[in-house]
Amino acid sequence: MNPSQTMIYTSKIIKAGALLADTKTLFTHWSEPHSVAENLERFRRDNLFGKTSRSRVEDILAIFRQRYLADTQLTRALIALVKGHLPAKSLDSVLYFHAAQSDWLLHDFVTEFLAARHQQGRNDLDIEDVQAVLAQWVREGKTTGQWSEGTIIRVAQGLLSTLRDFGLLQGAVKKHLTSPYVPVESFAWVAFYLRKRQPSGERLLHDPDWRLFFLAPQTVERLFLEAHQRRLLEYHAAGPVIRISFPAESLEEYARVIAQRPY
Repeated sequence: MNPSQTMIYTSKIIKAGALLADTKTLFTHWSEPHSVAENLERFRRDNLFGKTSRSRVEDILAIFRQRYLADTQLTRALIALVKGHLPAKSLDSVLYFHAAQSDWLLHDFVTEFLAARHQQGRNDLDIEDVQAVLAQWVREGKTTGQWSEGTIIRVAQGLLSTLRDFGLLQGAVKKHLTSPYVPVESFAWVAFYLRKRQPSGERLLHDPDWRLFFLAPQTVERLFLEAHQRRLLEYHAAGPVIRISFPAESLEEYARVIAQRPY
């Protein structure tokens, strides 16, 4: 995702959440010979999510289409990661990254607001803080229409609960920012994904999307070195020249590289 100054934020987060368990159920039971439409119909018919409400199932499937099923290559890669038994923490980080890639509101709330607070050492977070940011974005015309106060409150609650479940926040009522642990496998996956749109090694090191994990450039470089030592990629720096390469060409190939490693 690129800077989103002209993007329109939606309120879909109200019906979303992290959905980590449901996402893993989706890809664990995915039938690869069948199309997306055929798989989703089977999930509806057999109620594989175990939900009591058909409308909730439809909400979940709509979220999955947006987050993980719009790009066939990404879908196949995520299937490989889940069925390859990537450790839960690494998989959760990957799913969070792609959820943020598909939702401008979630993405920008973290990269433009939470990351700045984290950098300033301000780790407390009240729902009123979130509502104030959302109200400002409404006034600036960044949202789908003029959200009511009730919608702003519900969106704020959705953001907080989603980011708590993804591990960026802690606390049942009063939330606190965490310094999320980023496993080297999920870091390498994100780097590979970002490399598709950013071939420059130096720019990749400073890509703004590392702010999704509150990572400063020095930490990003340390993780690149660790990933290099683990043979997940090759990282070479000589002054301002940075070369980064990967042992695969496609998302699915790299997913198998990561998933087949011993843990």
